[in-house]
Amino acid sequence: MQTAVILSDLAALAAAHGGDLLVLALALPALALLPAFALGGRWAGRIALLTLPLGLGVAVAIAAAVQHGGVPIAYHLGGWAPPLGVALRADGLSATLLLTTAVVLCAVGLFARADFKVPAGSRETRSPLVFWTLLLGVWTGLNGVFLGQDLFSLYVALELVSFSAVPLVCLSGRPETLAAALRYLLFALFGAVLFVLAAALFYGTYGTLDIGLLARHLAGADPVPPAVLAAAVLMTLGLLAKTALFPLQVWLPPAHAGAPAAGSAVLSALVVKASFFVILRLWFDCLPAGVTQPAAPVLAGLGVAAILFGGVQALRQVRLKMLVAYSTVAQIGYLFLVFPLALGAAALPAGGAAQAAGALTGGMLQLVSHALAKAAMFMAAGLIAVALGHDRIRELGGSARALPLTVFAFALAGLSLAGLQPSGGYVAKTLLTAAADATGQWWSAFALQVGGVLTGAYLLWVLFNALVGFRAPPTLLKRPRRYQELAVLALALGALVLGLVPASSFELVTVGRGGLVGFP
Repeated sequence: MQTAVILSDLAALAAAHGGDLLVLALALPALALLPAFALGGRWAGRIALLTLPLGLGVAVAIAAAVQHGGVPIAYHLGGWAPPLGVALRADGLSATLLLTTAVVLCAVGLFARADFKVPAGSRETRSPLVFWTLLLGVWTGLNGVFLGQDLFSLYVALELVSFSAVPLVCLSGRPETLAAALRYLLFALFGAVLFVLAAALFYGTYGTLDIGLLARHLAGADPVPPAVLAAAVLMTLGLLAKTALFPLQVWLPPAHAGAPAAGSAVLSALVVKASFFVILRLWFDCLPAGVTQPAAPVLAGLGVAAILFGGVQALRQVRLKMLVAYSTVAQIGYLFLVFPLALGAAALPAGGAAQAAGALTGGMLQLVSHALAKAAMFMAAGLIAVALGHDRIRELGGSARALPLTVFAFALAGLSLAGLQPSGGYVAKTLLTAAADATGQWWSAFALQVGGVLTGAYLLWVLFNALVGFRAPPTLLKRPRRYQELAVLALALGALVLGLVPASSFELVTVGRGGLVGFP
């Protein structure tokens, strides 16, 4: 009882300083970036590893403040409210993603310590400095995306994420990684150009880029101006390219192929989610229901195609890392089922609001559990590749005995990915299936089931090969550090434990959703 009172007091204290926490979440990684770059790779890792737990504490405090207050928290920079000033805002979705980002980056930072540490007395190389500064750059950009309230700030934050993530793909400097990074860069630039064009159309129509003000203008627009419709299409297309939704996923698997395991974990778990979050805000928080209703099935149709294409391609891969990469293509598709399910449930005559919240919660839970599970799987795949000298699936025989903790963590993460009990993925897919049943969208339920079967099939294929030859484990070229394996295991357990958390804990996701467009 006393512990509950203390936690409640701390949450109330965080709520009282909510605006300051938003500034701190944005400033902390940005301020750490400067000395990390100036002092070199030997100090960059130490600074990043010191900053990461502090950032996790700030993210926890923001989530507690939003949950405790039951309303979004906001901060106007310089005391100037939009449209003159710039606002930061954290609702339930933002707080959830800030927390997820901090958790994943803490685990990635611990994992990467072995690969990007400059040993005492040795000459400093390029990779540690580049990796740690880029990691802080990605973190700054992600927090900017999750807290930004106007389209210009979101554009800047998205570009910071992209231009920090692209070099992570080619840290080794090999020709094939440079080609993959160049392809990623071209898609990122394509998305950026479309985003800018769309923002110009919004500003030209209403004279503001603030999402809240745009939503107020559009709420009374009948009909919606053609320029706004064009802006919505352009912006969504640009963001889909950054999210790697089918058929714009062509840059993602090659980017993973040669990237370091820690870089792949960040790219798959967090970077592609940033642009999805902006799509979510655009269609749910800004555009009116008259626009979102007809567009939602199109987005979900692309999601279904991604689930099927990514699942089949994953089954065809010969390398473990490429299998996990195509699995990301498939899992991204699940996120886009949220649009017709949430909007369809909101239109139900009775209980619609609850079903809509369930669909949205299911989508966000899918996002969080996938982030944890996929980061764990990429890091596990990286440990296996380094230990065996390859990641060819058919030649993994005996790896389950040689690397039991790593393979066990990979399997645990796979449980959530496949949507098996008692994982977070299971709860997410159950909520989405319930919304599909309630709204009569059988095709969404069908895609969820088929996607689960495909995921189970390629995971069983990996585990079967890892268990073959169990009596004769392979000779390891390099044994993973124990703390690396524990970081992987922690993320996999996190994805699993999400399914055991009380349902009331997920109410955080819906804070700030009630009065927004699309959720009457």
